[in-house]
Amino acid sequence: MIRRLEIWVPGQGLHEITREVEAVVREWGGEEGLCTVFVQHTSASLLIQENADPSARRDLEHWLNRLVPEDDPLYTHTLEGPDDMPAHIKSALTPVSLSIPVVAGRLGLGTWQGIYLWQHRRSRELRRVLVHLA
Repeated sequence: MIRRLEIWVPGQGLHEITREVEAVVREWGGEEGLCTVFVQHTSASLLIQENADPSARRDLEHWLNRLVPEDDPLYTHTLEGPDDMPAHIKSALTPVSLSIPVVAGRLGLGTWQGIYLWQHRRSRELRRVLVHLA
C-alpha cells in the first residue's frame, strides 16, 4: 500500500509527522512489515529524532545552519533566494527516506522517537511524503 501525505510546513525546522504516518499504518491494518517514508523534494528531508524535549531539535537546526550557512560566496545556484542552495546541501546531508519496522500493527519506534519532516527552506511550503507499507 502507498499513500501520499500532503503536509504544509510553516517554515524552516523539524516538523513532527509521526501521527500522520501512524494513521497510514492503522489504515493498512497489517501486523508485521516495513514502513518506508520518502519525501519528494530536494530541499527537505526526514529524520527520526527525540520527541520529548524540543531543545534537541532546536540544537540540531542551529548546528546544521552553522554547518551550511546562507550567502556563501561559493554558491552559484542563487536565483531562488539565499536559503535555496543551503537547503539543497542540507537535503544531501540528511536522509530523504526512512525505513521503520511495523511490529504488532504499530510503528517500531522507541519510547522517545518521532518522525520529522525537516524543512530546510524558510518559506511556508506544501511538502509531499510517500508512505509505503509492505
